[in-house]
Amino acid sequence: MTDWRESLPQDICSEAEEWLAKQLDMLTAWRMCERADWMLYQVQCPRHVLTYAACQVARTALCYVPDGEHRPREAIETAEAWSRSDGVVSDESLAAARDASWAAARAAARAAARDASNAAASAAVSAGRDAEASDASWAAARAAASDASWAAARAAARAAALKENADIVRRYISEDYIVAMAGGES
Repeated sequence: MTDWRESLPQDICSEAEEWLAKQLDMLTAWRMCERADWMLYQVQCPRHVLTYAACQVARTALCYVPDGEHRPREAIETAEAWSRSDGVVSDESLAAARDASWAAARAAARAAARDASNAAASAAVSAGRDAEASDASWAAARAAASDASWAAARAAARAAALKENADIVRRYISEDYIVAMAGGES
């Protein structure tokens, strides 16, 4: 019998490859995985099912889209329509939705970079005032503590989002696919 990992794509990231190498079998990996992207490496089900599951994961990011920006939602809706229509949505509609989504992502990235730049400049001015008012090492210590707490909060939020996305994938891709792929072993 061949190892279940031999059916995985050759271009998966090294971190996923290392994690999957430690899993006993495909079904265990499916049940335990907390990364939706790694789960999708494992699945060999119809493309429309994968697309629909990926759309549900993408929807979780819509809360970060600025008011009035509809392109990401419209791109997701177009991909969902394609996944439900068995390819009836035209290639032109899919390409337009993809292009609109990328344009919105670039606009959001520019806005985030601008906001981060403004925040950094404001923090630098504030730190400069703090350094003048007290001592430069106190300002540096406060900035380091703030950076550390921000990094920890960001890591915790990322882990929670990854787990939520993995649960979404499990909800939309039946475990029956995994059992069938594993040769009926459950």
